[in-house]
Amino acid sequence: MLEPLSREAHANIATLDDLATLADYSFMDTLNGDPEGRADGADHAPRQVFSGHYVPVRPTPIENPEYVAHSQHLFGELGFADSLAQSHDFVRMFSGDLSRVPEPMLKVGWACGYALSIYGNEFTQQCPFQTGNGYGDGRAISVLEAVINGQRWEMQLKGAGRTPYCRGADGRAVLRSSVREFLAQEHMHALGVPTSRSLSLYVSKTEKVRRPWYSPGSRSIDPDVLVSEPVAISTRVAPSFIRVGQLELFGRRARKNEHPQAMEELEKLVLHLIDREYDGVIDQTLPTAEKVVLLARAFRSRLTSLVANWIRVGYCQGNFNSDNCAAGGFTLDYGPFGFCEVFDPQYQPWTGGGQHFAFLNQPMAAERNFYSFCSALRPLLTAHPDCLRQLDEIHSEFPNVMQKQLEIMWAAKLGLEAFNPDLFSELATLMVQTPVDYTLFFRELSSLPEDIEPLRKSFYRGRSYAADPDGLDGRWSAWLTNWKSLTQHPSREELSSQMKRVNPKYSLKEWFLMPAYQQAESGNYALLRELQDVMTQPYAEQSEDVEKNYYRLKPPELFGVGGASHLSCSS
Repeated sequence: MLEPLSREAHANIATLDDLATLADYSFMDTLNGDPEGRADGADHAPRQVFSGHYVPVRPTPIENPEYVAHSQHLFGELGFADSLAQSHDFVRMFSGDLSRVPEPMLKVGWACGYALSIYGNEFTQQCPFQTGNGYGDGRAISVLEAVINGQRWEMQLKGAGRTPYCRGADGRAVLRSSVREFLAQEHMHALGVPTSRSLSLYVSKTEKVRRPWYSPGSRSIDPDVLVSEPVAISTRVAPSFIRVGQLELFGRRARKNEHPQAMEELEKLVLHLIDREYDGVIDQTLPTAEKVVLLARAFRSRLTSLVANWIRVGYCQGNFNSDNCAAGGFTLDYGPFGFCEVFDPQYQPWTGGGQHFAFLNQPMAAERNFYSFCSALRPLLTAHPDCLRQLDEIHSEFPNVMQKQLEIMWAAKLGLEAFNPDLFSELATLMVQTPVDYTLFFRELSSLPEDIEPLRKSFYRGRSYAADPDGLDGRWSAWLTNWKSLTQHPSREELSSQMKRVNPKYSLKEWFLMPAYQQAESGNYALLRELQDVMTQPYAEQSEDVEKNYYRLKPPELFGVGGASHLSCSS
């Protein structure tokens, strides 16, 4: 739960030609392509894809691309020179034009199909063919795998145009949603939460699309206007982009014996996942059935830890379907996400999300995704009853493992050696009844206040008030006294430092993001870059100006405003 260690590499990749020497396309080289796919990647209309792990697709470049931002932190880790982000060849490639990439880079990318389960229930009606064979990467196209400093990275363009899985949509992403995802991924990494990463962000100076969104100051739950927004392409990076939904698709095909290679394709995908995400964790010499059992156990550990970390930093995924759940156990797909401001167990940033994906319901949603994960693996174990029994045991133990991770996390946030359920229960009640800002409260608590006065900085009721009909002052004082009696540590200074490494000072709240992407639409990227700098140092004590601007309560006038308090998935 500590902030990540920096892993800066020497900047030895200064040109696209340098990067090309590191290309290694394991996904396309070792897995099956769609037999109906086109080698040139000219495959941009919705259609059913019946088999194969990927479809070759040529991205659709955005018109007149302009540099917006890149991640200096990730560039440093990869050994990329910062100047690379604005070099002509790099901009052209990562804004969607692969036509002139240097060999051995490929001039086509690839898109993948996956299934959709919502809270563990299979859906096919989201697919225009009512079969589930048209659901997948509708606007995300991977364009490169590269092995850099011994680590394999896949680079995927989001908003790169239509694929066979586009379901009739335009395949574009707008600058607004791209700014949100670009900043959120690097913020989450800096928070020490496993996540896909942001590489670069480019916007078109001329190409726009229309999207439903909120009129200025609108308090409508759903978008109330159509707006014309500039299109953008962001590049996200991860060891792989294999999702639980992908395993589900191939598990379903194997279960139903939908084509002669169905079982083989499931096994190949699972083994590829192990190679990409669990190398060094799972012994590669074992038989497949034993590997599958170890995979389930390892994924359970990562998934429960991930969700506990989400709650630690106040993050709500908003739409935690199986297709938004990375099989590598990291955060993926920053669409309807949000960071909790006023503490609310039922906080849900997405208007279409429902309470089952709310803030403190995320552990249950994770369990349903784990059910989908295990169900997808079962066809590989039908001839191995002992392994099947072990898989069922691993699944049945998920709630206990999840609860243990949550208790470890809450104890760490409170500076306790062990979780105290009574102390936590009273705290959660007080936080709701007061109410409090989630990030500010735990950061103020990390300074080990002598009385409740410093905590009032996080109270939305105000710093002082005469009337206290619920006796909250007295209850807060009693809780604080009880808490202090339980924080047994030889050094108060060390305890405070320890808590501050778990409780961030800054979180990427929606009302910070909204003006940043609004200004970016007019070509002003100053606020975006300021946010990038602040939010990649979330545990640090920064300048007085930073504290004044970003360590404060949400202004009352922004509550209930569309885009600042809630959002649709429109992107």
